[in-house]
Amino acid sequence: MILCCGEALIDMLPRETGAGEAAFAPYPGGAVFNTAIALGRLGVKAGFFCPLSDDLFGQRLRAALDSSGVDHALSPAVDRPCTLAFVTLTNGQAQYAFYDTGTALRDMALAELPVLDDSVRALFFGGISLVGEPCGTGFATLCAHAGERVVMLDPNIRPGFIRDEAAYRARLDAMLARADIVKVSDEDLHWLMGAGDVADLAGGLRARGPRVVVVTEGAEGARAFHAGGVAHAAANRVEVVDTVGAGDTFNAGFLAALDDAGLLSRDAVARLDPSALEQALALGAQTAAVTVSRAGANPPWRHEL
Repeated sequence: MILCCGEALIDMLPRETGAGEAAFAPYPGGAVFNTAIALGRLGVKAGFFCPLSDDLFGQRLRAALDSSGVDHALSPAVDRPCTLAFVTLTNGQAQYAFYDTGTALRDMALAELPVLDDSVRALFFGGISLVGEPCGTGFATLCAHAGERVVMLDPNIRPGFIRDEAAYRARLDAMLARADIVKVSDEDLHWLMGAGDVADLAGGLRARGPRVVVVTEGAEGARAFHAGGVAHAAANRVEVVDTVGAGDTFNAGFLAALDDAGLLSRDAVARLDPSALEQALALGAQTAAVTVSRAGANPPWRHEL
């Protein structure tokens, strides 16, 4: 099982009423939650961990996981409200306003972390769950205790949400050192590493621990930097409706391709060749293309590809 560890929340997406008034509609979401949903729809044995509220929004989150075949047995039910993220779109690009003080996610306690058994072969981390406290410390602690499981990290950095940059960078540094695979957008890469050529910066990021660094570059596709060089996959041309969940779905496609090929072990990831990485990048790009072609984070099922 690939266990996705991170935020589950409700995306309040912009809509219009029949009377023409601006409104928001609630949809299950969160970067890590979206990746779990996408993995389940791709037919991968997937699990999800995050404390889930016992309120009506928490019930919607559980129902969405169930409908996509994602195991959430490790996610405790808690008496705290669900995080809400209000989304606005500008030229198809999503911007977020988060309401998460005192929520099931934000106030996660170390005692709520799961005990991992042998059914968990890989862990995925990322998103806003790594920013705040105490949840950020909790997920970093779980990452540090990953054992010999593959760890993939997508920090999905949102600078406007960061309150203590020094603490956040220190947490990411520790997780980067443990991660086997890191996926970043070109914007994430520059935030982490500063100005410079993408290839040089990705090499510098690899030197901090990961065996594979994947950089997504929008319409330019994605590149994977590894010990054997660089693999590339082009972006699929589609009419973009919005970008909500695009990167999250890419992550699922990338992991699903490695799982399909029997390459989801630390030794195998360390020895990935360009062909395997190109296939993983291509499936990531293909699944993300479907997601951006329709409204909201609505990843494709395997039969839609």
